[in-house]
Order: sequence, then C-alpha cells, then structure tokens
Amino acid sequence: MAGTSIDGIAGERRQLINVAYRLLGSLAEAEDAVQEAYARWYALPRSRQEEIVSPGAWLTTVTGRICLDVLGSARARRERYVGAWLPEPLPGRAEWDHGHGTDPADQMVLDESVSMAFLVVLDSMTPAERVAFVLHDVFRYPFAEIADVLGRTSAACKQLAASARRRVGAARAPVTAAGQADVVRHVKEAWEAMDIEALVDLLDPAAVMTADGGGIAGTVLRPIEGGARIAQYMVAIAGMAPGLELLERSVNGVPGLVAERAGVVVTVASFEVTDGRVTRIWVVRNPEKLRLWARDG
Repeated sequence: MAGTSIDGIAGERRQLINVAYRLLGSLAEAEDAVQEAYARWYALPRSRQEEIVSPGAWLTTVTGRICLDVLGSARARRERYVGAWLPEPLPGRAEWDHGHGTDPADQMVLDESVSMAFLVVLDSMTPAERVAFVLHDVFRYPFAEIADVLGRTSAACKQLAASARRRVGAARAPVTAAGQADVVRHVKEAWEAMDIEALVDLLDPAAVMTADGGGIAGTVLRPIEGGARIAQYMVAIAGMAPGLELLERSVNGVPGLVAERAGVVVTVASFEVTDGRVTRIWVVRNPEKLRLWARDG
C-alpha cells in the first residue's frame, strides 16, 4: 500500500470506495465505511498522524476492519431480510453522470470484479475469506498487511484467499461484453414480444433467476429454476405490467436490462451468459438499492 502525505489523504477515497464496495456489495454501506475510517483518522492527534508512515495503508486497514465488522453483522440482518439478498447494482457512467462530480459512483472502477456474477460469488464466502481474497487477488495487497486487517497470521490469510479462489474458480468464465450484449438484446426482444419459445431458446435449461425485492417491491421470494419456468414467469409478468419500458443498459459494467415506468427505474436485471445462453438472471427491485438509477438532471 503506497505511502500518502497527510495533506493528500483525501486522495485515498477513490481506492477505499472501490475496496469497500467489493467487500460489501453496497455502495451506500461502502460510503459509510470509508467515512468512518476518515473520521477515525481525523480524530487522531496530529502527533499520532505524523508517526504513521503510510496514511493510505492505515486507512485501508481501518476500512477493511470496518467492512469485516459489517460483513459479520450482515449475516444476522440477512436472516431477517425478506426474500433473496442481492448486491446493489451499479449503473453505467452515462446513467449516473448528472453533473455531480463528487458522486461516489463517479469514483468506481467498473471491471470484472464488480460484475453481479462475481459479487454473488464473493457473497458466498465467509467474511474473512472475502477480505483476504479481495485485498490480495483484486487489489494486490501483500498478506502481511492483510494480516493486520484480519488479526491473523500471513499464512492463515494465504489459506483464506486460496479457499476463496477455489470458489471463484468454480464459477463459469464470463463471456465477452459484446457477446453478452447480443444475447441480452435478444432476451429483451423476446420478452417484449411475449414469445415463450424464443425465451426458452435463449435460456439454458438449468438457468436460475433470483430476485431481490427486499419486502418492499413485489417479486418471487425464492429462485426460479429451469429455463422453461423462467420464460413462463417472464411472459406472465409482462402481461401484468403494462406501461413498462425495457432498456439495454450497463449494469455493474456488463450489458443488462432496466425496466422503467413513467421514466422511473423499477427493475434492474443482470445476466450471466455461457455458450450463447443465459445461465443466471439477477433481478433487483428493492427501491432502496436503485437510488443510483434515479434521474435527476
């Protein structure tokens, strides 16, 4: 972790936001974690700040510990959550660029490590595995420094990252963005035409759709398994939701679909595509997770 002058400490925020979002799957929670880390830094006496060789490393360690605590408490919160919990989807740059140059979303790096498929795999890890893997494999921090975050030995952190790596390795390799865009476009066209046969052809027979309404927006509470069942559900929903407009949009840096009603985003869908067919669909309808998609300018 590179050293940082005290005067340039604010310059660490972008990196910290990116780390915290990948650890927590929520930009709102990532902002809170980074804000708390800065609050702890500024609460230090000036003499203590000057003793710290690398303020950037200190902030990353503190942010990591805060995220670890949040991940631990999230397990209990998830038990009370209505239906499935999914990460907060990130819009593409054009969607959130409303002239707010200081918007935390503007600081996000949209790469494969924020795709919904990747975040869902991260969410299956233990909090310690997730911290070790994200800090080492995604951000290339050394295990000696990760050990300070987790309060474990470097060897133990290596084992945690290796365990997490096996989970990631078991996930399917992502298709190119261009290839995914074509499939997503065909899904949109078939959905709009309410063409069950076309949808079935586009969906893998073992496809799974998971939806997150948070108990606020209506949706299925359990994953729907099987391409045919998903196609039937999509067509049934289309028939019950007049006035919806489907739009092709970047979701977490990958081609996805957004549904709007009267100009308001009500649904964001992410896809995993393998061998030209959709294998996973993640649908976020919880309005609390769609705040970044609100058009305000």
